[in-house]
Amino acid sequence: MAISTHSFLPVHFSPTISNRRIVLYNASFAPRKAPVTRCARRTGKRRYPSEKRKLEEIKKNLLTTEIWNREEGYWRISKLSVPAHKDPGKDFVGFSLPLLEAIAKVLEFPVPAMLPEEAFTILRKSFDARKVLKESAFVYTVDMDVKKLLHLEPRTWDFISRLEPKLGLIEYMRDPKAPTDLLNMLDKGKIKVDGPNPSNGSARYEKRPRVAIVGSGPSGLFAALVLAEVGADVTLIERGQPVEQRGRDIGALVVRRVLSSESNFCFGEGGAGTWSDGKLVTRIGRNSDSVQAVLRTLVQFGAPPNILVDGKPHLGTDKLVPLLRNFRHYLLDLGVDIKFNTRLDDLVVENNQVKGVVVSNSKNEPGRSSDQEKLLFDAVVLAVGHSARDVYNMLLQHNIEMVPKIFAVGLRIEHPQELINSIQYSELASEVQRGRGRIPVADYKVAKNVGSDETGTENRSCYSFCMCPGGQVVLTSTNPLELCINGMSFSRRASNWANSALVVTVSSDELDSFRSYGPLAGVEFQREFEKRAAEMGGGNFVVPAQCVTDFLAETLSVTSLPASSYRLGVKPSRLHDLFPAHITKSLQCSIEMFDKELPGYITKDALLHGVETRTSSPVQISRQADTCESKSLKGLYPIGEGAGYAGGIVSAAVDGMFCGFALAKQLSLYGGDLEVVLGKSQKQTGFVKY
Repeated sequence: MAISTHSFLPVHFSPTISNRRIVLYNASFAPRKAPVTRCARRTGKRRYPSEKRKLEEIKKNLLTTEIWNREEGYWRISKLSVPAHKDPGKDFVGFSLPLLEAIAKVLEFPVPAMLPEEAFTILRKSFDARKVLKESAFVYTVDMDVKKLLHLEPRTWDFISRLEPKLGLIEYMRDPKAPTDLLNMLDKGKIKVDGPNPSNGSARYEKRPRVAIVGSGPSGLFAALVLAEVGADVTLIERGQPVEQRGRDIGALVVRRVLSSESNFCFGEGGAGTWSDGKLVTRIGRNSDSVQAVLRTLVQFGAPPNILVDGKPHLGTDKLVPLLRNFRHYLLDLGVDIKFNTRLDDLVVENNQVKGVVVSNSKNEPGRSSDQEKLLFDAVVLAVGHSARDVYNMLLQHNIEMVPKIFAVGLRIEHPQELINSIQYSELASEVQRGRGRIPVADYKVAKNVGSDETGTENRSCYSFCMCPGGQVVLTSTNPLELCINGMSFSRRASNWANSALVVTVSSDELDSFRSYGPLAGVEFQREFEKRAAEMGGGNFVVPAQCVTDFLAETLSVTSLPASSYRLGVKPSRLHDLFPAHITKSLQCSIEMFDKELPGYITKDALLHGVETRTSSPVQISRQADTCESKSLKGLYPIGEGAGYAGGIVSAAVDGMFCGFALAKQLSLYGGDLEVVLGKSQKQTGFVKY
């Protein structure tokens, strides 16, 4: 569901920022206009004649693709439906007879078994279990090579010669769309790499330009990959540990309640997404060249190839760990200097330009001057995650322009996975078999707009976020006095539980008492309710929890709770008293609305956990659209989730890739138009969710 964004004016601060006496003007805090009533969207027979004519004209323009040569080229056939009981299952990505029958039906070819599999390529396979269908089905998108098909089976000519484009179903292409991974793009010269030499303007660098990349999440890794490949001298700075040691630190947290503030579910190699569900879905265009380049690059580093075909690709933590190890070794072979256990303390700034960074050993307390080291660079790429709150405060001291950004908070709800399977699949639920059956483990994605009639306040978006089928609830705190949670799954999604965040967008009214923090008002808002959750849980990382039925009734009728996947313990608590009343009411209304879409969603077996606050960054670091350079400090390049320009593994990787090339162009290491190869960069809407 698309979310409209508020417009925020840039916020500038005086050098006396430390006294916290900040006057913040924000357009969203201004008095609101009366709500505007808009007509509901008309569809089908309800459209006006003028709308129908306009729609027909759009369809006509889309179908004017010239068929260059019917004996050559490619046809893309979409929405090929194979009933679930006929398909070999979710893990099979070959050509079954039922799929050939679906293709033959489109071609009107009488003998499906005669169609040669070699002439077809499966691009997408997804599972459709919507209730409006007569039966659940696997849905395919397939490319057909005409020349190869005619060579292998000439008798198909009479049928291919009559084939015509159909909007959304059949598309003709003169040449195949052949996306490739980033490594092959650079190796095969598809992307022009200049390299440093005096003739192309890089004479200002006596040696290779030196670039620091702070953060080894998806955006930092892909920026490092691009810059190292084109010839920059790259240093990758990560406050946490490599995945091997990070796994041990997380084990100590889960088993012995020992929290490492710099190596945990949020900090460390791979970023926060490493110990999550490893979702590779994105809202920036699954079929775009940039997204395909990211996915195919992940396959090069060890991701299973089926992520290129799966309609809802995901990796799982167990697949991400070896992938990141391979990624690291490749960067090391390129000459990248990777500094783990190294915290960014400050920027070296001269004449309003970044000259380097000040770092220290993250095992020691921050601020020890004897431990700090100054490193000089030609550019600094800031690729930290949205949990690096100390970095936001450091940027504030340098008067770097940041603006508040819409974000959401809420709770994480957990159901028995068998219940979600039953709700979504009915009689097919028995074929899930904890991730080992033919049918994928059931998930859900719901979004509703809760209006003023229900809550007494402005309209809010309420939606599920980071749904983890067959997963578990995990602790994502970085401070022992604060409590926040997330969900994660392994690749098989074989646990007994399904969990998802239920969140609601935070309005400017809720931030009134935090205005003194300027653009970091949202950060302090998050921190406040993380502290409340920790107090409500009683400490020691115990999570406050409440049955959904009690949350709706605003009571605590039971002292025993349903089983939870959260391993550090849950405590019966009044979660309906945790948030401001408007947020609680919005969550209650949304749960009731979700139950209408997913009957059985409200049950005594459903358990709410508190609190989910870090869905996205509540602040955006302003940057130039074309160069990714900070608007207020030259040489600084904020990217990824922490900077407010991504939401999820794939979109963060795409942002890092584009920034890498933009910086390489400024350093005269890359020439050419990247949009010709990867398309346009993602829109900077200021609010993303995946």
